[in-house]
Amino acid sequence: MNILIADSYAKIPIKKYGGTERVIWGLGKKLVELGHTVTYLVAEGSKCDFARVLVFDENRDINEQIPDDIDVVHLNHQVKYQVSKPYLITMHGNPRPDEILDMNMVFLTKNQAKRYSSDVYVYNGLDWDDYDTPSFDVERKYTHFLGKAGWKVKNAFGAIKIAVKAKEEVRILGGDKWNFRNVKRGLKYLLNSKVVFEGMVDNKRKMEVMNASKALIFPVNWHEPFGLAIIESLYAGCAVFGSKNGSLEELIIPSIGASANTAEELTAALVNFEYNPEFCHEYAKKNFCAEVMAKAYEKLYTTLIEGKCLNAEMPKYVEEHNKVVVLN
Repeated sequence: MNILIADSYAKIPIKKYGGTERVIWGLGKKLVELGHTVTYLVAEGSKCDFARVLVFDENRDINEQIPDDIDVVHLNHQVKYQVSKPYLITMHGNPRPDEILDMNMVFLTKNQAKRYSSDVYVYNGLDWDDYDTPSFDVERKYTHFLGKAGWKVKNAFGAIKIAVKAKEEVRILGGDKWNFRNVKRGLKYLLNSKVVFEGMVDNKRKMEVMNASKALIFPVNWHEPFGLAIIESLYAGCAVFGSKNGSLEELIIPSIGASANTAEELTAALVNFEYNPEFCHEYAKKNFCAEVMAKAYEKLYTTLIEGKCLNAEMPKYVEEHNKVVVLN
């Protein structure tokens, strides 16, 4: 198959930050290894040594930018484009309740699909060759939070409170320490010597910090569509403790951590858990690798080329499945 992977926002390869970019990079690489030809239609400045790269121009009709030899188009995020060739759209976020979706929409987890009346989903995977292999001989002395700390729904301060209650040091990856919002949220936590803000870290530093961490604390107060922070932490040998919102209850099986509806339950789980870094690492490698993801999409591409739709009915927001449990 000749496959076009399109994302007008993505600049590849990613050097520091970027979730979708890492996903589509690994997807394209593994599709090529499976014998397919891949073309990227992405942001200016992108380059790739295993696939053709074209620059996405949002001012032009997307159909004019799709080469004639393409068999199937894989869009990311964008629902607004009308594509004349077989196509699918991977939804990396949470569409608004009133947003018109698509018959060929693919979600990231069973939970996300259910929240939009669908059963079509593919787990994100990463190319673990892009990550340093963790050491299992190091002492794991603290916990961590990974995400946009300034984004309230990610609940970084909820993670800090859980760590403090559990008498654990916590490293915050993904946000600055001294800003008005953080001071307003809890000055006493900023002054706590066991709360360390690492700021925005590159991939190498992120892995260094996580390699010495026991666990990711991830009490998000929104429906996480997937959560690359979860699988990156698992790969580094960390257990995961989070809320039951979005993907978390689905991804966090009991042998790798716990999900709960209260901070008290997560604190107790963090204290009493029997940690097994090597198991967490192998679980991530097996279940959330780019190769597994690519093979799943390969099947969907075949369905599309055969002229079939992926969803039996148009996906739509389901109110009862989108209620969020807030952990303070």
